[in-house]
Amino acid sequence: MSVLVLVEPGDELSLQALGFARTLGDVRAVSVEGPYAPGAWAKTITAAAEGADAIVAAGSERGNEVLAHVAARLDQPFAANVTRIDGDVVTRVRWGGSLLEEARVHGSPLILSVAPHVHAAEPAGEPVETLVPDSSDESPRVVEHVAAATGGVSLAEAKVVVSGGRGVGSAEGFAIIEELAELLGGAVGCSRVVTSAGWRPHTNQVGQTGTKVSPDLYVACGISGATQHIAGCKGAKKILAINADPEAPILASADYAVIGDLHEIVPAISAELRKARGA
Repeated sequence: MSVLVLVEPGDELSLQALGFARTLGDVRAVSVEGPYAPGAWAKTITAAAEGADAIVAAGSERGNEVLAHVAARLDQPFAANVTRIDGDVVTRVRWGGSLLEEARVHGSPLILSVAPHVHAAEPAGEPVETLVPDSSDESPRVVEHVAAATGGVSLAEAKVVVSGGRGVGSAEGFAIIEELAELLGGAVGCSRVVTSAGWRPHTNQVGQTGTKVSPDLYVACGISGATQHIAGCKGAKKILAINADPEAPILASADYAVIGDLHEIVPAISAELRKARGA
């Protein structure tokens, strides 16, 4: 099988997709030069993929968007967030990671994105060919990206994320969450209910409709653990849950749990960290 893979420079999920693609057959890795324009990128990739048996990209927002455009151009089905493939049957992640679906794909070329954090990233051993979209293409494109003013570590790239949920109680209650995150050199996250209440900006939201994170440690404080939220933090290497409810759903996903009042536990952790550092 000949496989065209979209690789974005410096993107970990692209390297995971590349590793998966190598299990399918002979790989041709490409990247697209210039501002992000999903329609124009798809047009360029579609032309480059002539004769390919499969077109693969990372299961990221950008990868899924571009391949959706490619599928529309080729009038073929698109399987998103695939974990494995056996012939024309794909296994893919559905419902925010709460279940796996087996589906038969009727189409050629096979168009799929690879589920994040399922396959190991592999370095791009083969040369990555650069594709340049038609400069006259007037498809909508991103002309500027303005990063959120976080004043600290990026949520998506943080090695430690300390998140708060409904149990924090108020916007002011996040002071202890911010304090612990700062001591751990991490970023502050939150659940959807927190952003809905206006306690934190949407840029802090972890979840299926927020930011998907994969830190070394995820500390969930007062978060019940709805499927939507777990979809955003399941890539974490370790999850510590601090919750007053011993039956909270998040405990099923946690590696460690502390049952009790987060307003007592979180400051106590911060105090111990300061003591250990002699501060």
